[in-house]
Amino acid sequence: METVLLAFALMLVIEGLLPFLSPQTWREAFRRLTELADGQVRFMGLSSMVIGLILLFFLR
Repeated sequence: METVLLAFALMLVIEGLLPFLSPQTWREAFRRLTELADGQVRFMGLSSMVIGLILLFFLR
């Protein structure tokens, strides 16, 4: 459980970097994301999960 919480904390830190360092860029990226179709957003989510699982597999 501790590892899951550490991973979650690291994810929050990484995801907070762009809005902290460059709020305008983050806002523009988020605006573009809202204009994508549902299928495109799902594909991005699936791709992210698969890449994460592959990384976990090789790093463990």
